Order: sequence, then C-alpha cells, then structure tokens
Amino acid sequence: MPKDNHQSPLAVAYAQALLDLANETKNAEAIGEELGELRQIIDANEQFAQVLADPAISNEERGQLLHRVFDGRASQLVLKFLGLVNEKNRLSLLPAIAGAYDDLLDQQRGNIEVDVTVAHPLNDDQMESVRRTVSEALKKNAVVHQFLDESIIGGIVLRVKDQLIDDSVRAQLTAMRHKLLSGRPI
Repeated sequence: MPKDNHQSPLAVAYAQALLDLANETKNAEAIGEELGELRQIIDANEQFAQVLADPAISNEERGQLLHRVFDGRASQLVLKFLGLVNEKNRLSLLPAIAGAYDDLLDQQRGNIEVDVTVAHPLNDDQMESVRRTVSEALKKNAVVHQFLDESIIGGIVLRVKDQLIDDSVRAQLTAMRHKLLSGRPI
C-alpha cells in the first residue's frame, strides 16, 4: 500500500516518542500491529472517529470509553499512550500517528516503499529483479507494490517517496514529440 509522505509533524513526533518507548521494551513490531488495528477500527467506524474528535465530550469521559473498549485488548503501553493523546486532545490524530509510526518502523528496519507502475503485470521473477535492483541502488530493502496502467504503453514508472522515475514508452514518446516540435535534433 502506498504510504502517505505528508504526515503531520505533530503525528510524527507522537509516533517517534511511541516508537522510542516500544524499542526500549523490544515491542516495536507488536505496537505497530496494535496501532494498525486501531487505525482500522477508526477507519471502519465513523461514529467512533467522531467521538474521539468531539470537543463536547470531556477528556475524562473519552478516557473512560477508551479504557472500557481497549482494556485487556491493547498492551499497557498503547493504553497509556491513548491516555496521553486523549489528555492532550489529539485523539483525532490517531490515524496519522499510526501511519507515521509505520513509516518510522519501516525506516528503522531499513525498508523503503516503492511503487512500480507497468503496462502489463510482472511475473514473480521480474518483480524480484526490480526489487533487487532498487534495493541495491538505494542501499535499503525495497518493498515493491505493483500497479498497472496500460496508458504507459511499456517500460516502467518507479515512485520512491516523492521521487518519480518515468522510463515508460509514453514518457519517451512525449519527450521525442517535444524535441520534434521544438526543432531540436533528436
């Protein structure tokens, strides 16, 4: 799944603090899974998301609700984190914090998300070749996501964070067209 590279600095700060604490207890992966599940709950339940963001509901009431819902289902670290985020009136940031945590955890693991767009599906060997080539070039473990777009005709388009490398036939034809129209030699 493509990542959101435009995280709120506040969400990143909360995520970094939580990751630091999770690393101290060697639970970074498990906490990441819990945050992912929490994000899914919020995304799937609009009413719950509204309760978390509603300023008319006191922190104390929201804290009691969080305790009732997540006590015994979430780790103590996540429960305490939810309490802190509630206390600071930042529960509406939970999905962004979960996304930022996931990004930071990927960085810690040495992973980098790469979107590969092709005109026709790549087989497993081709995908592995792309993954290996990108991993070597970036000196990180590339996690490759394949997307299909027949309009690129052929070739490949890579997106790494906010950098785009377009080596598609469509891009090459467009460049050739511009050169021909400008009167410059090809």
